[in-house]
Amino acid sequence: MNVIIIEDEKPAARRLSRMLDKVGVEVNTMLHCVEDAILWFHENEHPDLIFLDIQLSDGLSFEIFEEIDIDSSIIFTTAYDEYALQAFKLNSIDYILKPIDADDLERAVKKYKNLAPKSQNVQVNFEDIKRLLTNPLERDYKKRFTVKVGQHLKMITIDTIECIYSENKGTYLHTNESRDYLIDMTLEQLENELDPKTFFRISRKFYVNINAIKDMVSYTNSRLQIKLNNFKEQDVIVARERVRDFKDWLE
Repeated sequence: MNVIIIEDEKPAARRLSRMLDKVGVEVNTMLHCVEDAILWFHENEHPDLIFLDIQLSDGLSFEIFEEIDIDSSIIFTTAYDEYALQAFKLNSIDYILKPIDADDLERAVKKYKNLAPKSQNVQVNFEDIKRLLTNPLERDYKKRFTVKVGQHLKMITIDTIECIYSENKGTYLHTNESRDYLIDMTLEQLENELDPKTFFRISRKFYVNINAIKDMVSYTNSRLQIKLNNFKEQDVIVARERVRDFKDWLE
């Protein structure tokens, strides 16, 4: 199976390639911009399967297919909301929300294998997708939370949050004033709400704000311990399987 990744963020492309390798899929090529992808398609046989990000460094990936008649299957990797996903459902083998989860990726690969070779003839209507994407060059991430404090409501702006963590089936914001606030969302529900340039999920229990990191030290079992400016309630540990991606994120 000939597989390529089109993704402008090189750490994300490398991570996806490693995840695919674990489910027995070898990536032949990684492309990072519209211009390089157009040249590659002109000079190479089209792959069986493309993992395609929507927004690339030099434009939307749709521009590739305005130049090239594609005959490959597509699995979209995207951070867009549920409204836009209507088009992905109709116009691709599957879609995977970022940050990519290993189980979601494995399901998408299995779906492709079950549909092949019939899937090779899927006609992608990029105009449908473009119509459903509102402000495609910008992603509107969460800027504040509203929390209940006694009988009052309090607004917590995103820049004051050092970390977000789960404990005893609850999800808490920890602010730079060393206050903790319970919110009515899970960490999973926050995945597409937080700006990935600012927040990283270091484990099943924690998101950390890059601006709140004071120090990082080696920890047992090839893990990292994060020291935040004010959070002292418990150890903040980067899970071993996320250390490499965390280091890429820092850069």
